[in-house]
Amino acid sequence: MEGGPDLTAARQYYEKACAGGFAPSCFNLSAMFIEGNPKGLEPDMTQALKFAQRACELGQVWGCANASRMYRLGEGTEKDEKKAEDLKNRAKELHTSEKERQLKFAE
Repeated sequence: MEGGPDLTAARQYYEKACAGGFAPSCFNLSAMFIEGNPKGLEPDMTQALKFAQRACELGQVWGCANASRMYRLGEGTEKDEKKAEDLKNRAKELHTSEKERQLKFAE
């Protein structure tokens, strides 16, 4: 693709998929807003947190981890140690569950 990927189109597809409940797209949107890009998407930690939380609600472990970190540091929101801890614990639960599924699959 000339000039690199079309980040506007990617964002639109991710938003549609996230709205449809596809957790990886919510996480990818969160990452886009954390990093921003030189083609016009400014970093926006409030949006990043919104999509990280949605990814977490949908069972995406890294969405929970990112949202936990953002609450702990006050990025995109007020600092909230309780929410940070709750999200960290959710990430741990999801990670453990994921590892158990992998073990059962390998049996």
